[in-house]
Amino acid sequence: MSVNYYQYQACDAQGNITNGQLSAESEREAIAMLHARKLVPVKLNSTSRQSLKRSGGKRIGTADLVDFTSGLTTLVEARIPIDKALQLLEGITAKEHMKRLVVSLRRDVKEGKSLADAMESRPDVFSKLYINIIRAGETGGILDQLLPDLGNFLETAEETKKQIISALTYPMVLLITGLISVVLLLVYVVPQFTAMFEDVGSEIPPSAEFLLNLSSGLQNFGWLIVPVVFGIIYWWRWLAADKQRKRQKDAFMLRLPIAGKLMLNRDVAIFSRTLGALLGAGIPLIRGLRVAREVISNEELIHHLEVVEEDVRSGAGLGISLEKTGMFPVLLHQLVTVGEESGRTGPILKKLAKTFDANVRDDVSRLVSALQPALILLLGIAVGGIIIVMLSAVFSMNTVDF
Repeated sequence: MSVNYYQYQACDAQGNITNGQLSAESEREAIAMLHARKLVPVKLNSTSRQSLKRSGGKRIGTADLVDFTSGLTTLVEARIPIDKALQLLEGITAKEHMKRLVVSLRRDVKEGKSLADAMESRPDVFSKLYINIIRAGETGGILDQLLPDLGNFLETAEETKKQIISALTYPMVLLITGLISVVLLLVYVVPQFTAMFEDVGSEIPPSAEFLLNLSSGLQNFGWLIVPVVFGIIYWWRWLAADKQRKRQKDAFMLRLPIAGKLMLNRDVAIFSRTLGALLGAGIPLIRGLRVAREVISNEELIHHLEVVEEDVRSGAGLGISLEKTGMFPVLLHQLVTVGEESGRTGPILKKLAKTFDANVRDDVSRLVSALQPALILLLGIAVGGIIIVMLSAVFSMNTVDF
């Protein structure tokens, strides 16, 4: 069943009003969870995950979560009890939105909940991967061993994301600047030649006539660009709103020549790192596959991972099941098979995640290296072509007059 998100207002045994968020499969389950905490629900509203992210004021980002995990790791490794560690974190946390989070977690822990259960009430901040690793650490008494790996996991994911964004920033700025320059030329410069050609009455060269018609079209119908852009955005979101449509869209994206490979490697890296971390935390393979599947956004890959989970549940090996789908890189299922034979599936998956992360960074770097000169060349041709065509038309007109 799908997970729903709820904002609640409840009253405790002392009559104090408490506000918070939780995730549950139904409203009835959400009410039962509040009763289990000895809270009487006053108001319970279903909401979206995005709304939850906005409800606490400033959004808690991955960088904030990395800092929180790092501080908690240091305190837990010092053998400080969880409630005391959260109290210390509350005192040293400078950001107000993070302080509210720590206060909320500490209140739940003092009420007798485990740290994982407390985090489960904040699905807008803590992923299922995070919660499952914390729960495994608390259950096995090895939280101090698992938290450093969890911190490294978050830092690696954030670093990879920043590197990709940084690499693509300059080409995007270059593309937008170039497009604006071309549009300005067509809208404000090219029309100046229209009156000149009309006064002379000479025949306009076909290339110049094309630019004049294009300029006139932009002036008359350029306002349509804005609704078209919004229409495309709406259509894209409409595709993502339905699971079947989103799967078709994601399958198409994976078939794209260059971008498809990038997206596949990125999702395989996320899957490998997540499953490797879960197996390293002692979580069973079936449960680990279910959680790892949920952190991937591509519906086509999720569908194939559901098939893999069923095969593994039936007794097949993970490596063989991945190979049967025909979707995943050969390196993944080959090394997973080796890991299963040697009993080191978790560590091998973590190394594979680093390999695929490196592949993504290298592919992005190569793409950007090729994209920058290509964009400069194309925009230079576009701007230079407009200028040359119009000036050639003027010169030819003067030659005819002479």
